[in-house]
Amino acid sequence: MSEAYSHALIAQAKAIAAEKGIRVVEGVYVGLSGPTFETPAEYRYYRVIGGDAVGMSTVPEVIVAKHCGIRVFGMSVITDLGVEGKIVEVTHEEVQAAADKAQPLMTEIMRELINRAK
Repeated sequence: MSEAYSHALIAQAKAIAAEKGIRVVEGVYVGLSGPTFETPAEYRYYRVIGGDAVGMSTVPEVIVAKHCGIRVFGMSVITDLGVEGKIVEVTHEEVQAAADKAQPLMTEIMRELINRAK
């Protein structure tokens, strides 16, 4: 599990995003059990240990896929900032709205990634 994600798929997705003018950023995902929203102290802790993004999904699915021998690629949408001094309490509806806004761009990358794998 030291290399859970396919470097080839990441490179291909980044190339697709660049071709389509879609901004992407790489980082370290901290997977947590949920459902919860993080406290400012938790955000500080996750940053100290090297995390860039926090979420409640992805990790269990990646573990299962890797154990099944499946190449793995993943994307996440940052729906709210956990930056010290900029932390604002958000609702589930606000998180959903941010995710809905990013969904077409993520779909475009995934659709093209699948088409190129054929």
